[in-house]
Amino acid sequence: MTKKQKAQIIIDELEKLYPEVPVPLDHSDPFTLLVAVALSAQTTDKKVNQISPKLFEVAGNPFTMKDLEVEEIKFLIKEIGLANTKAKNLKRMAELLVERHNGIIPQTYEELEALPGIGHKTASVVMSQAFGFPAFPVDTHIHRLMTQWKLTSGKNVVETENDAKKLFPKDAWNKLHLQIIFYGREYSPARGNKENDYLTKMVLE
Repeated sequence: MTKKQKAQIIIDELEKLYPEVPVPLDHSDPFTLLVAVALSAQTTDKKVNQISPKLFEVAGNPFTMKDLEVEEIKFLIKEIGLANTKAKNLKRMAELLVERHNGIIPQTYEELEALPGIGHKTASVVMSQAFGFPAFPVDTHIHRLMTQWKLTSGKNVVETENDAKKLFPKDAWNKLHLQIIFYGREYSPARGNKENDYLTKMVLE
């Protein structure tokens, strides 16, 4: 079976499993999505969704976020990993959004990745889910499954992203990356029972 054939099987099966894919992080606009994705590093989406409502109630836009002290932000996000660093980044990110972009979230990778705490994956999520630009954000779930499915020999998420973009049609990227994440969590967890991971069996036959 060629990689292209495997890719088509994956698209078809995931479309059956997840015809609708909500964005896992709760948000109401591009700014709250940007913040939620930045908070999700080394933390579960579930945990971010638990703490973000209080944060957004106090600081739901760059203008109110920049006026908070770092300690205030840290208190609001203290239950998630790397709270110290994330609090500093969120304050500086909000300041720069106001200074450089009048509080509007930019729609280019370069401008997004120039913000503190915003890497390529976070920028890709915002570009795809907030603005509809074709993007294929690769997290640990996707990197692991793409390797497991022998669709990449990528040694890092950048190589895996490049391989995914070559294999899967561009118009499927925004939905497919979420479908793969959902599949990984439900059927093929990094640790735990993989008995139900039928898709891996299909593509490795």
